Amino acid sequence: MKTVNALKIRNKLGEVLDLLNKTCEPIFVSKGRKIQAVLITPEQFKRRFLDWQAEEEKKKLLSTIDNLRADSLESKGSLAVLRELRGYRNDLGD
Repeated sequence: MKTVNALKIRNKLGEVLDLLNKTCEPIFVSKGRKIQAVLITPEQFKRRFLDWQAEEEKKKLLSTIDNLRADSLESKGSLAVLRELRGYRNDLGD
């Protein structure tokens, strides 16, 4: 993997991005002697963080389900529960 300093990024961003797309390898970005960031392609980002994103969505859904249970599902009709899970406003007066 290649390391590029922040000054080169600032002055030659287009060249660095071309290198990234050409090699498809992550590029370390340094400031001084310390690596501060890593550049990756959008495809690499999607592939590497897809599991993380799915886990976040799962947490949101479970939280919504827990909140619905706390509101006593027995007092709501099944249609109202489905509408809340899908994020719709409750216009039915339930």
